[in-house]
Amino acid sequence: MNWGKGIISGMILFMLFIISMCVYMFWLPADGYDHQYYEKGLSFNKDYNREVQVVKDHAEPSIAIKGQVMTITFTRPAVGTITWLRPSNQYQDRVFKINTHAGPSIDLPISAIEKGKWRLIVDWESDHKAYLYQKGIFIK
Repeated sequence: MNWGKGIISGMILFMLFIISMCVYMFWLPADGYDHQYYEKGLSFNKDYNREVQVVKDHAEPSIAIKGQVMTITFTRPAVGTITWLRPSNQYQDRVFKINTHAGPSIDLPISAIEKGKWRLIVDWESDHKAYLYQKGIFIK
């Protein structure tokens, strides 16, 4: 084998490698890239300020689970939403609207909620102030 055949066969092998990598990359499933990444980054300060407001005003809600009912007690009347996020399956996420003008607490039935790990995000307004509270819970 002379030098010319070795160089040509090396170039052909390299080109086949590049082409096969291109084909492989196009057949991979879509990446998990978050297309709202920059918008979420811009709104981070807003969420952070609402979380700090909870600490400043000592407005952290009390969460208790008794049987098949979860009771969330607020320090003042609240209007907002409670979001249940399931880390293992985004299709099980749920959003509940809350309004505690009738009393300081709200009862949520959890019988339809899957057992396991959940992330609870409570987003509410009280006395014209916005609050955000996040907590990890485990449903038995």
